[in-house]
Order: sequence, then C-alpha cells, then structure tokens
Amino acid sequence: MAVDPDFLEHLRDLFADLGPLRVGRMFSGAALYVEQDVMIAMISASGTIYMKSDETTEAAFRAAGSEPFTYSRKTGPRVVPSLMSLPESALDDPEEALHWARLSLGPAREAALAKRAAKARRAARRKG
Repeated sequence: MAVDPDFLEHLRDLFADLGPLRVGRMFSGAALYVEQDVMIAMISASGTIYMKSDETTEAAFRAAGSEPFTYSRKTGPRVVPSLMSLPESALDDPEEALHWARLSLGPAREAALAKRAAKARRAARRKG
C-alpha cells in the first residue's frame, strides 16, 4: 500500500463516527471499509480520497466540486463515476467529512450487496 500511514490515521479520525474502519489494498492505494465489507472510500496513491457514489449522489458530489476517479488504459482514459473525490474542504472538517461518508453509505451498501450476491452465484455454480 502506497498510502501514508499518518494520512490513513487522519481518515480514521475523520470517519470515526461511522464505526470501526478496515483498511484494505486497492489498486496502488487503499480502500476504507465499514460494516465488514462495505467499501465507502478509496485512497489513491497520490492521496486523493474517492467516496463511493451512484446516480443518486453523483450530482451532489459534482456540485461540491468533486471529480470522478479516472485512470489511463491503452484505449484511453477510463472514468469511474462510482468513485467521486471527497471535496477538499472536508479534509479538515469532521462534520463535512461525515456528511459525505454518510451520503456514500447507500451506494456502498448497494455495491456490497451486489458483490455478495455475485459471489454466492459463483459459489453455487462451482458446487453444482
């Protein structure tokens, strides 16, 4: 994981009211999980925090100046609107950070539910 441990500790403090956070690897950065397997955020190697989003939350993120996660591929840039940057002002404001984290919980829970269902389908196919 290329994310600064002190920065991860700062994020743990910012999002502490969500409950226990688990950190996992994701690309060359890290992911923050609540409720065991609900990924609410991704931290890129450059230190940008991307919060989970969907069509119900994307407009609010964009209105606050957020940008979607983007990475390069051989075929050109890939834009991932399901991960929107945390507004800069939230980095030093726990209340604002929690607002965005709570907004991300719905899409994050939905994504986790879909991932669990897909995993169960694959397991069922393997069994039989």
